[in-house]
Amino acid sequence: MNGQLDGMQDFLREVAAAAALETLPRFRQQHEIANKLEAGFDPVTEADREAEKAIRRLIQARFPDHVIVGEEFGVSGGPSDHEWVIDPVDGTRAFISGLPLWGTLVGLKYKGRAVAGLMAQPFTGETFIADGAGSYYDGPGGPRRLATRGTTRLADATMCTTTPALFAGGRRAAYDRIEGAVRLARYGTDCYAYCMLAAGHIDLVVEIGLQPYDIVALVPIIEQAGGVITTVDGGRPEAAGYIVAAANAELHAAAMAVLAGG
Repeated sequence: MNGQLDGMQDFLREVAAAAALETLPRFRQQHEIANKLEAGFDPVTEADREAEKAIRRLIQARFPDHVIVGEEFGVSGGPSDHEWVIDPVDGTRAFISGLPLWGTLVGLKYKGRAVAGLMAQPFTGETFIADGAGSYYDGPGGPRRLATRGTTRLADATMCTTTPALFAGGRRAAYDRIEGAVRLARYGTDCYAYCMLAAGHIDLVVEIGLQPYDIVALVPIIEQAGGVITTVDGGRPEAAGYIVAAANAELHAAAMAVLAGG
């Protein structure tokens, strides 16, 4: 597997640049928006589709034997122990609203475990990359290695989630407990929240209803920056669903206890 990760940073930067050629010219422009749901609203744009095509072309050329799973075009290739998971525009609602809280997500799994990942935000000129050896930032302020911060008490923590409205039924009570326990909660930050956790700007992300393409790329970015990310029952996060990500093990344990009713 180590050989597969050689040159991973360079390759992921190439992927980010190819995706940006499709997303950035379409951002804050008038564009057609399709809805993928009969009941509800799950938008998709030309930027989503064209960026995923561009990413797939690069992966297929470099790693022709690997599986690719994308939000817009499903599964191709394989079977293989290596699986790429793509969300070409994570935060499409932000994208169509002109808000720069979206990003291109590309993650690599090996035997089911996320080992490398990219979040690229071309409008702000930022990339967040995990290459198996660490997590790295490049953008305004210059490149640096990412590290989560040392907040261990919920009372001192800043937390992000998409919206409390997603926590239905009894799960809303659990969410309200955790929001009541932290110092500050912010909404609607999508993939950006996880990168801010890895960069040491926030401490906790709690989200529900995620798909694998929403999270696989972000798992290694957080873990290789020193953070902890699991499902709410303590399992590996690649399966997605109900996710708890924290800056460190102590804060993660505290959040899990509150969500469980402790």
